[in-house]
Amino acid sequence: MPLNSAMSVMSSLEFLLWAALGFIFWKKSLHRRFPSMSAYLGLRLFSMPILLALLIGQSKHWFNDYCFVLYFFAYWAVYLASTVMLYFVTMELFRSALSSFGGLIRFGAVIFRWAAIVSVIVSVTSITYTHKGIMIIPDLALGLMRSVSILELCLLAFLCLSMNALRLSTRDMSFGIALGFGLMSANDFVIGTWLAHSASLISPLQFVNESLVLVTLLIWVTYCAVPEPVRKPVVVAANSTIYRWNEIASALGHPATQVAVPQPANSFFLTDVEKVVEKVLTRNLRGNESQS
Repeated sequence: MPLNSAMSVMSSLEFLLWAALGFIFWKKSLHRRFPSMSAYLGLRLFSMPILLALLIGQSKHWFNDYCFVLYFFAYWAVYLASTVMLYFVTMELFRSALSSFGGLIRFGAVIFRWAAIVSVIVSVTSITYTHKGIMIIPDLALGLMRSVSILELCLLAFLCLSMNALRLSTRDMSFGIALGFGLMSANDFVIGTWLAHSASLISPLQFVNESLVLVTLLIWVTYCAVPEPVRKPVVVAANSTIYRWNEIASALGHPATQVAVPQPANSFFLTDVEKVVEKVLTRNLRGNESQS
């Protein structure tokens, strides 16, 4: 099979997997639990047919070769929108995994916000600005996506290291979604860096990239199709580390109870009082001796 035909088959299969994932996701009402993930799926399902049509039109020279311009702006607009949505998806997965620990959720949300602000600043300031005009859009979009990918990898690493403490099952939907995004992020870091030097859509690296995307979609479809175990209330020991962390995180940001602490008296003041008492006692003793 020619490379371009194989790539077309893989792209069509990707769209079918996105459609199957969306159907199962919304049929099981998972959009109520993961609204940000639902919005991300909707964006991918809506944009993929349009982008594929513009890509075909570019090769067929439709609309007087305006398909390239339309594809450029549509692709990077969807890419930027996906970056913003993925940030909220990451926060959503974090809240779902730590649903039994309100203090850690609140503290983690603050960390996520500051991480997002720092990531935006670093992404904007690290752009080389070698491209001028509208060609700076890809540099900015790739920088922001790289920052979100780091958050996704950190979330996956956190869940893997703290699964026992959180009483989180590997079959939990939040872990499955995080696993898929972690695989996509690793794909973007490793394969995406090499693809940046290749403009061909039928290079071997493109097939590796597309294959990893298909594997991720298969993981998500499997997690959605297989019944998820019922999450039981988390019971931890009062002296456990995660319980103490949750209590500390719950206390952060709340005004502490004010307690009046007695201050030590001034030593000079005490000395003066002692002198006055001694004088009074001396006078009394002299008065008693004179009377006797």
